[in-house]
Amino acid sequence: MKRLVLWMNGERVGAWTVTQGKDQLQYDDRWLQSPQARPLSLTLPFTPGNQPHRGEQVGAWFDNLLPDSQRLRDRIATRFKTKGKSTFDLLAEVGRDSVGAIRLLPESLSPKEAPGDGQSIAAQAMNEAEVAQLLRSTASTGPGDALHADDFRISLAGAQEKTALLQINGQWMRPLGATPTTHILKLPLGLVGNLQMDMATSVENEWLCAQIIKAYGLPVANCTMAQFEDIKALAVERFDRAWSADRSWLIRLPQEDMCQALGYPSHQKYESDGGPGMDKILNLLSGSTQAVQDKNNFIKAQFLFWLLRASDGHAKNFSIHIKAGGSFAMTPVYDVLSVYPVLGEGPKLVSPHKVSMAMAVRGKNAHYKMRDIQPRHWRELAKRHGIAPEGVGSPFEQVIEQTSAVIETVQRLLPEGFPLQVSDAILNGLAEAAREF
Repeated sequence: MKRLVLWMNGERVGAWTVTQGKDQLQYDDRWLQSPQARPLSLTLPFTPGNQPHRGEQVGAWFDNLLPDSQRLRDRIATRFKTKGKSTFDLLAEVGRDSVGAIRLLPESLSPKEAPGDGQSIAAQAMNEAEVAQLLRSTASTGPGDALHADDFRISLAGAQEKTALLQINGQWMRPLGATPTTHILKLPLGLVGNLQMDMATSVENEWLCAQIIKAYGLPVANCTMAQFEDIKALAVERFDRAWSADRSWLIRLPQEDMCQALGYPSHQKYESDGGPGMDKILNLLSGSTQAVQDKNNFIKAQFLFWLLRASDGHAKNFSIHIKAGGSFAMTPVYDVLSVYPVLGEGPKLVSPHKVSMAMAVRGKNAHYKMRDIQPRHWRELAKRHGIAPEGVGSPFEQVIEQTSAVIETVQRLLPEGFPLQVSDAILNGLAEAAREF
């Protein structure tokens, strides 16, 4: 039997055990009585008599904490010399600072023994060269790294090269012990997919998409473009972290993505692979503490993904905050990339006829191809979920009416030297798509 203990902001939540390949989650009785008590997931609620959860749903929830890419998982195994490549073996090494609030520790290690846990910060300042070296090592395949791997073990979901650091008053720092990170640093994507699309400007692309979404009034993860020697990165502020009232320590905020909330493994993040679609997520958001706002924001986000030709709005790129008692609300939008800069016919480009939504827009039928999606399909989706399909209250009409002003606002934000092949392609593509709606 293998066992890891779950901690949340210094409180013991329960234990995850794996026996002969079978997963079990057992909440701690004391956790159920805590003012901060809440289940890990909508799919793993508290049970009568505190009966444990068993089976694939438990394993799937923890598996979603790891990178989606097998290549990145293999890299974790190599770097930290893990006992195996199972979800448990990997999280036993890197689960000390994962997405959301949960820390995974061996039974023998109490979080109180680790520096930085509780109401304090333990960290070491880093200069530009040290951050650059960390980013280089993030993309390397060798064991260990130059920054003492034993003290720096994080788990970030997704398919992109990334790491995370702490930032205090503009100073980048390596967190020590149990101190959380505050920012995710994402490296350029490079060549992507079977078509080898050239996404070398993904940092600028994602930053611009975030500014566009923010200008439309949607909550979006704050991000900045950063340069460390010859390495560029996107620094994304974590919305699953918050400073205490006196700013003396960092609180981990519980959250889960839509694969976790709906009980899907990470390899089913795309609807076409059997994952959840818009209808399932909108039905889930009907139970949010701010259901009307969250459902409107979700539909607006997906509509913007269509206008922006952002093809990666899958279930792991939408999340919910889980609050004390188990209530929930949608998090800000994150991880938005437009394919406009690589649209075309030829090498390292993607044909406009092939660009698809990660989730189908359903009228009478499912429509994935962006070129096939019509205004009536969006309106039918909205109508099914009690959202105004057209007119003053329609999220689609609101977005279309805002588009000219949004483009002007975002153009003023572009820094000197911003690649025109990115900004022109995305902003012109957005304007044309809005005109055609």
